[in-house]
Amino acid sequence: MELANRVLMSPMTQMTSPGARPGETVLEHYRSRAAGGTGLVVTEGIGIDHPASVDHSAIPRLDGPGAVDAWRVVVDAVHAAGAPIVSQLWHVGPLWGANSMWDPEHRAALDAVRPMRPSGLWGHKGVTTYPDDEVSRWLEPIDPMSDREISDCLDAYARSAALAVEAGFDGVEIHGGHGYLPDAFVWSETNRRTDRWGGDLAARAGFAAEVVRRVRATIGGDRPLFYRFSQHTQQDYKALKARTPDELGVYLGALVEAGADVLDASARRFDAPAFPDLPGADGELSLAGWAKRLTGAFAVGVGGVGVATTLREAREGRRAADAGSGENVHLAAAAVGRGEFDLLAVGRMHLKDPGYVSSLRNRPGR
Repeated sequence: MELANRVLMSPMTQMTSPGARPGETVLEHYRSRAAGGTGLVVTEGIGIDHPASVDHSAIPRLDGPGAVDAWRVVVDAVHAAGAPIVSQLWHVGPLWGANSMWDPEHRAALDAVRPMRPSGLWGHKGVTTYPDDEVSRWLEPIDPMSDREISDCLDAYARSAALAVEAGFDGVEIHGGHGYLPDAFVWSETNRRTDRWGGDLAARAGFAAEVVRRVRATIGGDRPLFYRFSQHTQQDYKALKARTPDELGVYLGALVEAGADVLDASARRFDAPAFPDLPGADGELSLAGWAKRLTGAFAVGVGGVGVATTLREAREGRRAADAGSGENVHLAAAAVGRGEFDLLAVGRMHLKDPGYVSSLRNRPGR
């Protein structure tokens, strides 16, 4: 894959695909960012071919010939606008129900679907934006995933990866962060299993690694395989899967050994220290920086590029979102320049301005 620059459009859920099929709105959303100069488009999460993958009727899926046909039109438009495009494969796992809150017409049917939870657990309620009454309902345990259900989910990842290739995508990303299905196996709060899929961190990373192996075997060696991971979860923004660099190396090393090329390090801020209690420069290194150092894989810095606030701060009016003071963007560019990570994912600024990357290039002194 050849990129015009090191900026990618970060995956962001849009809920604009009625009937789970992308149409003109989705096409223009991605085409305009490609035309606006971004080096790589990564789609919003696309539900894999499994009944409990995504919990909103307007979230797209890759689940059959109709989906392939619809996505091929989008892919062709992005290519014509000058950028490659990668599909993000998504299974929400324990977080089933979080998106159906925004789909009242279909919520009853969606909420009747059994969520996929490794140990039947949603997790614990930590720092989260979910409403208390919903969390109380989700905290009720259900039966753990059976061996058959685990196998079915692994097969579904492979099927959807094959469909992504058929649709013409240039690569595939697995969403393995934020508490979603692969992450739910990694996080000790949602994985208490005593079989091959549970135990210490190396064992808990086994499902995620197997997803990578299945997808890699399906797409072959020519297309890049991205893996989005995170320390935090939607259930608790202060969650930690790895408390030390050594633990992080165990987890990420398993993914790279299984076939991941690019580690997409989702964080609240791209420059936030991953292990701030460490002495010296180690205590300043970002999550993406650690991913690259520990594995040698390509790494993506993610979080807050081009903005001066968190979403919560912006809602509370503490500071205004800032696209152009330059300091934040210069910090990100400097991190890429010194080799801390290789690519930079931009989310909110791409929503604000489809031509954001071109505008950076055209600023005086840039």
